[in-house]
Amino acid sequence: MRLSAIMIAAVLTTTSVNASELTGTLQKIKETNKIILGIQEASVPFSYLDGDQKAIGYAVDICLRIVDAVKRELKVANVAVETLAVTSSNRIPLMMNGTVDLVCSSTTNNAERQRQVTFTNSHFLSATRFAARKSDNIATIDHLKGKPVVAISGSTNMVQLNQVNTARNLGIAVLAAKDQAEAFLMLETGRAAAYVLDDVQLAVAIARSKDPSAYVISEEALSRAEPYGIMLRKDDAPFKAVADRTTADLYKSPEIEAIYRKWFESPVPPNGLNFKTPMPAVLRKAFAHPSDSPDPASYER
Repeated sequence: MRLSAIMIAAVLTTTSVNASELTGTLQKIKETNKIILGIQEASVPFSYLDGDQKAIGYAVDICLRIVDAVKRELKVANVAVETLAVTSSNRIPLMMNGTVDLVCSSTTNNAERQRQVTFTNSHFLSATRFAARKSDNIATIDHLKGKPVVAISGSTNMVQLNQVNTARNLGIAVLAAKDQAEAFLMLETGRAAAYVLDDVQLAVAIARSKDPSAYVISEEALSRAEPYGIMLRKDDAPFKAVADRTTADLYKSPEIEAIYRKWFESPVPPNGLNFKTPMPAVLRKAFAHPSDSPDPASYER
C-alpha cells in the first residue's frame, strides 16, 4: 500500500509538472478548456456563415484540423470551439491581445504583418488578375491598351494596375470603384472593359453574377501569387509547432485535394455556388513543400 501511494504521488507530480510546463496559447487552452477561432463572416469560401449562421469554409476546415491536433497534444478528449467574427481592421489587434487563438480566413501573409503576428504554412496563393466579358476577347494585359479598366479605390490591386499601366505605356483609362459590388457592375454594364482584383475574389464575384458563363479571368497576372495563412500569435513557438506540423502533414496528404475540391470546385452552401477554380500549379507545389514564408518569390522556385 505504501508503494502504491508513492506511485500515485509520482504520477500526480509528473502531471502537475507537465501542466506547469505549458506556455502561451497551449496553456491558455488547457486552463480555459476552449479555443477561439477568429472568422470573417463573408470571406467566401475561406470563412463565412452558412444558412444556420454556422462558421464554415476552406480555412475553417484547416483550423479544425489544428484544433484536433491541440487536443492530442494536451491529451484532452474535448475542447470547446468558439468562433468570433473579425474584420480586416481588427483581426491583428484581437490576435495580439489574446482574444482569438487562430484567425481562419483569407489573410495575406506578408513581411509587415509578420512584425506583429505569425502564420502557419500557407494554405492558398492568390495573384492579381482581371476579369473581362468573353465576348470582348480580352485575353492579355496588352489587350487592355487604351481601354477603361476598373479597380477598387485604395486597394493593392489599384496600385498594381497603375504600375503595369505606366510600365507598359498602355494608356489604360483607370476607373476607381468604391467597393466590389460597384466594380463588378461597371464590368457587367460595359462601363469597364476589365475588372482587376485577386483572382479568387474574381471567381467568387463571377459565380454570384447573373450569367457566370459570360466572363473569363485572365491567365496573365499583374502580380506574383501572394500567400494566405492561418494567423497565430507571435513568439509562441510551442503552439506554432503544433500548427505547422499539422498543416504540413495535411498539405502533403491526399486529404488536402478533397478539402480544396469541396470548397473551390463543388457547389458550396448555402446557395450551391461553384467557383470552378482548379488548384493552381503554384499552390500544388507549395503544398508539396509547406512554408510560412511571406515572400511571394519563394513559392516560384
